[in-house]
This record gives sequence, structure tokens and C-alpha cells, in this order.
Amino acid sequence: MNTPQRICCIGAGYVGGPTMAMIASKCPDIHVDVVDINADRIAAWNSDELPVYEPGLHDVVEGSRGRNLFFSTDVEGSIDAADIIFVSVGTPTKTYGMGAGRAADLCYVESAARMIAKVSKGPKIIVEKSTIPVRTAEALRTILCANSEDGKFQVLSNPEFLAEGTAVADMQNPDRILIGGERTPDGDAAVEALVSIYNQWIPRDRILTTNLWSSELSKLVANAFLAQRISSINSISALCEQTGADINEVARAIGSDSRIGPKFLQASVGFGGSCFQKDIFNLVYLCEHFNLPEVAAYWDQVIIMNDWQKQRFSNRIVEALFNTVRGKRIAVWGFAFKKDTNDTRESASIYVCRDLLSEGAQIALYDPRVPVSLIHADLLSAGVSQEMIDTQLTICHTCEEAADQAHGIAVLTEWDEFKDADFTKIQSKMFKPAFIFDGRNILDHDALTQQGFSVHAIGKE
Repeated sequence: MNTPQRICCIGAGYVGGPTMAMIASKCPDIHVDVVDINADRIAAWNSDELPVYEPGLHDVVEGSRGRNLFFSTDVEGSIDAADIIFVSVGTPTKTYGMGAGRAADLCYVESAARMIAKVSKGPKIIVEKSTIPVRTAEALRTILCANSEDGKFQVLSNPEFLAEGTAVADMQNPDRILIGGERTPDGDAAVEALVSIYNQWIPRDRILTTNLWSSELSKLVANAFLAQRISSINSISALCEQTGADINEVARAIGSDSRIGPKFLQASVGFGGSCFQKDIFNLVYLCEHFNLPEVAAYWDQVIIMNDWQKQRFSNRIVEALFNTVRGKRIAVWGFAFKKDTNDTRESASIYVCRDLLSEGAQIALYDPRVPVSLIHADLLSAGVSQEMIDTQLTICHTCEEAADQAHGIAVLTEWDEFKDADFTKIQSKMFKPAFIFDGRNILDHDALTQQGFSVHAIGKE
């Protein structure tokens, strides 16, 4: 099969927008449409203020937008014209019915499939780009075939492995591209059509091809393994705090073992983001469905440990501040789940702020990229009342402003600018003793102690 000439991506979120922008940039002969029913989101993609913040993304979009990269709400027209259709819609964890709290909600995937079936004529390659449960491709194919008279479909799995904050670099030089398809002549041809796109800038030996089910499962397992490492090192951080060991020294010692390696051994207040927790929940549900309760319990413990780490951090702040934070100003530095992104999904900061607000604290919050409206929405979703937001939360424009007249500083996102703050000036304007709670272990703790701060770090006595 020749390289496709026209691509449509349904969904202009954190995955669809950047991925299609990179494909358009690397494949100038391919026409790429990114469509979404959210008109405000599409308008943002067509403006200078993109809805997704990633270092370098603006330049990638600007280089192709209006040339061979187009953002629109014309979903049906773009589907009809496309050779390949990427499905990159949301798959949140279900909050209702069977599988609530574990299974992925596939209502948006099903809606996209029905729209594709309604519009399509002739052969189409459908690519699962959303994070989905194993065997979703089978459901997709069933819906497509049952609702289309003229369409002929091949369904592929092409999970994303992007790390937010480094997504542009990840797409330019990925560890691997994974494509799963049916092991049939038509399936193999569809796989090779997608391979031909990525192969325009990625070496063929880094493009892995598997069957559909292996590809779908590999995405869940990859994120589960990474999250497991974080929960593992965080569990040891609690032991370090009790014994006098230093978690950074322990991590360096075990990370020097070539069998273990140093990545994802940075102790912190806990992992966040859209993928880790959701994918582990999916894996747990899958294991329960296939009557593997021991396996389900094993992976469920990764989430339990992560939740405990966030709660433990909140408790440590309250205990250090003489067992009460009522009426005390706590500067919270960072709301995004990691640096170099405006994504707050499952951010540890949401839950630490919620806990401190419920204890009566006055929160002075600063994040360089997250809009105020999203901060308010996330806190409301986490159970914080509008009254608390109105009376106990202040949004600041700098980290120094947040720390002014504060009793303590909680570092919850590893933004680089926090390391460069003028701590001498900050300390002079704080109540004494001035506390710093470093939830990301990014600061120079010895220097801060010498400046008069009472420093509390993850995994240190």
C-alpha cells in the first residue's frame, strides 16, 4: 500500500494535537486535519495561544499550520476525505455503573466509531491513538461494520508513549513506535501504510509491529511499570525519614545497578497525569474481569501507595506547623502535575491543596502555566467548596508573591524557576520559623538550612 495522502485525527487534546502537528511537520506531502466538536479548543489551536503547552510545540504548529496542517470542527467532511483516521478522544475512568472507578469509559470512542461508520465510503484505516482497554479494537470493528454500508475498515492500535513536558523531543526521536494490527494480508497492508508515515523520520528498526492485543496491552503495562517504580521509591522514602537514611543516596546506590537503572527513582509527593493512574485502574479491572484477583491486588497497591504518599505529605505540613494550619498562609508552588506542561490531571497539588484547605489553611498558589479557571475547576472536582475557594485561596503571579507573609512553602511541581528564587529575600518576609516542604526534592536543602529555613524534604530525616 502506498503512503496515505490524507489523515484525519478526531480529538484535538494533549495527544491528538501535538502528534498530528509533528506528522504534518515531518511529512509535508500529507494533508493533516485535526477535528474536534469543541469550537473553543479548535479556535485556540488556530491562535497564538495554543490550548496545550509543550516546549517547542508552538514552532512545530506554526511551521505547518495552514500549509498541510488544519484544525477545524468539520468532523464529517474530514473523515470522508481521509485515508487514515486517528481516534484520539478522551477515555476517562468510569464514575458510574459496572466497572466504576476502574474501567475506562469508552462512550467517546464509540461515538467516534459511529460517526466514522456513518460517513465512510470505501477503504479506511482506523487507528486507536487513545489509551484504551485491551480488545477495544474488536469492539470498534464491530461498531464500524454494523453501521456502514459502503465502508471497509482495518483497525490498528498505535498507542502514544509521550511524556508531557518533553513531548516534542519524544516525537522527534522516540524510543519506539508501536503499531498493532490483524495478522491478515489486509491487516499487514494497513500496518505497513502507517509504518510508511512514521518511517519518513524514524528508523524502521524503531517501529515495532505486533498483533492488536499485544499493542493495546503494552501501553497499559508500560505505564504500570513506570508508576510502580515511583511508588516503590516513595515507599522507601517513608522508611528513610524514620531511619536517617537519605532517599537520594539510596536511589543513586540502587540506580547504579545496571539491572535496575536510575530512571523513575526520584522520590516525590506522588505521580500524577492522565495516564499512570487511569492505565493502572484499567489493568486492575482487566485482571479482575479475567478472575486474577492476586494480580489485580498487586497493581492496585501501586495506586494505594501513591495516594498515601500525597496524604502523608499533607499531614507532614500540618504536624510541622505545630499541628494546626488554620488561618496560616501556605505558599503552594506549582499546580501542574509536572514541569513544562499546563496539564493538571491527577496532579498531586490538587489533593495537597484540598487537604490543607480542609484544615483551614490560607493557600497562596502560583503556577506559571496553569490558568486560574482550571485551578478552580480541579479543586471543585476534588470536593473543595466554592466558599473555601473564595475565602481561602489566593492566586499569585510569582512564587515570591505567594511566599510573602507565609508560614511555609510547599513545592509541588518541579518548575526550574523555583530553584532560582531569591530565598534570602523570601525568608525575610516569611513568619518565623520559616518552613519549606520540598515535595520534589529539587532545592538545595543544606543551603536553605543555613539561611534559616526549617527544611522538610521527601525521604530525608
